[in-house]
Amino acid sequence: MLDLTPIDTLLLPFHQFGVNLGLNRIQALLAALGFPHQSVPIIHVAGTNGKGSVCAYLSSVLSAAGYKVGRYTSPHLVNWNERICIDDRPIPTDVAVEIIDRVINAIDPTLPTPTQFEIVTAAMWLYFAESQVDIAVIEVGLGGRLDATNVCDRPLATVITSLALEHWQQLGDTIAKIAWEKAGILKPNCPAIIGTLPPAAVAVVTDRIDTLNCPTTWVQPAVTARKPDLECETSLASATLPWVESGGISYPLSLVGEIQLTNSAIAIATIQVLRQSGWDISDAAIVSGMANTRWLGRLQWTSWQGSKLLIDGAHNAAAAIALRQYVDTLQTPIRWVMGMLSTKAHREIFQALLRPGDRVDLVPVPGHSSADLAMLADLARSICPDLRSIATYGDLTAGLAAAVATTDTHQLVLCGSLYLLGDFLKLESRG
Repeated sequence: MLDLTPIDTLLLPFHQFGVNLGLNRIQALLAALGFPHQSVPIIHVAGTNGKGSVCAYLSSVLSAAGYKVGRYTSPHLVNWNERICIDDRPIPTDVAVEIIDRVINAIDPTLPTPTQFEIVTAAMWLYFAESQVDIAVIEVGLGGRLDATNVCDRPLATVITSLALEHWQQLGDTIAKIAWEKAGILKPNCPAIIGTLPPAAVAVVTDRIDTLNCPTTWVQPAVTARKPDLECETSLASATLPWVESGGISYPLSLVGEIQLTNSAIAIATIQVLRQSGWDISDAAIVSGMANTRWLGRLQWTSWQGSKLLIDGAHNAAAAIALRQYVDTLQTPIRWVMGMLSTKAHREIFQALLRPGDRVDLVPVPGHSSADLAMLADLARSICPDLRSIATYGDLTAGLAAAVATTDTHQLVLCGSLYLLGDFLKLESRG
């Protein structure tokens, strides 16, 4: 039996409409609500990976600078509330229910019914507008050009963090096609901040930038830096955090993994664009904001029944490569507890993650289109015949129990789906 929250209950009837990209439904809904999006200054963030981390960095720095900051991200890990935050505080359930109910009541029954994501997106705009946020950091849900977040004519800045072959069913089966969709968030004469992209994507994005005359920053990864002597030093920005430098700015890095050299540099470049436009963001705010950034479920250390556990979504090949780069620094074999959706690139994810001597425990992703475990086990064996062990389990709890019961030198890692991480965090919260 489903354990539905009040927000789940309101949104459940709209789940049937699935993913249906397009702007007509959200534009009609926002018009019925009085165009709340037009009163919210935004930074719009697209990309295959890194969107969430970049949004977390930006909202943390802007809050540290004294601004009231909205943040919209997806999917959620534990509950809907975490998608819509102001100054890192999720929207209260009673407020969310009231606003979502107003959005649903604004739907014109003579028009095509909005999707679940469009309902939540409209609620976000309404909440941020009525809360009078100074700025909102908005993550694209899927793609960019036809995503429900892409309704603002003149964002303060647009960001494309990265690009890889994912969601090809909706966005196109080539890098160039996917790049075209993500470049759809770029707007005429609006600053663009672009991370490292594949050559085929660079050509498409560059053409779009030239057409729209976007002032553009092409971001290079941050580099290691010495911790400076700063009066703006905070307790969290201590010697225990590594310091890096990008664009002439030194800052502490609170999120782990080599990929954060790029993600943090993208955030810093975006902050510099805002500074040039007159936003008051001091060096002290940057140091404090970067040091205090937190982002659940991405290279996050926790524990399970006394065993040290690393959790990470790693739900596509590029994210799996980033995870493998990080665990290689641990210099120990890995025990993977993994679950994947049926729509994901299973072969490419296994190729990125698995190494001889690793153990693999496969579990389903409940409530979603989970990949067949026997198929995954056969595929893992074919890709890495020298695995120490491979097994399948009926649920996450059983898989974790088996993993922690074995005493060896393997580091335990849970990955493969953000939805699976959400299930783990729910288990963890229940003790």
